[in-house]
Amino acid sequence: MAVEEKNLGIPAAQFVEDVDDYMRKANNPAPETVLKRFEDNLNKYRFMENNLSQKKKRLKAQVPEISKSLELLKHLEKKSDDSANLEARFMLSDQVYAKAAIVPAKHVGIWLGANVMVEYNLEDAQALLSKNLKQAQENLAKVKEDLAFIRDQCTTTEVNMARVYNWRVQKRRQRKAS
Repeated sequence: MAVEEKNLGIPAAQFVEDVDDYMRKANNPAPETVLKRFEDNLNKYRFMENNLSQKKKRLKAQVPEISKSLELLKHLEKKSDDSANLEARFMLSDQVYAKAAIVPAKHVGIWLGANVMVEYNLEDAQALLSKNLKQAQENLAKVKEDLAFIRDQCTTTEVNMARVYNWRVQKRRQRKAS
């Protein structure tokens, strides 16, 4: 089985065309050994699939959040020229909101995470969030592509396992018949 790497350095599973020929190779002493190797690879693929699925879930939640923040910044930029306060409702906890009056400002605080908040002017904040949105969308597309690749590898490995298992059953029947 030749190893070809594709997405994220993940080795591609090669389809076993001719099981007889494959089992004659020196690194395949017994069907049980080959099946164990395939099962180990399948477990690795499933582990990677689980990690990528979690990453995809995080990114799918992050993209709308960044988009909302970007829309809010654009709205604040439009209202920054007015002298009137902007009324808003802030979520304090689930189902609990508080009213607040936002004084027009030229600067906003952006939560970067890890207990870090940085103050930006509106234009810089918009540029940062636009860049973050674009990066999150690109990452989401890449994760979807990687997930599709991993699922293909799982399918190929499962088919290979079934073929080797069937080959082993066929050889046992042939030995019993002779």
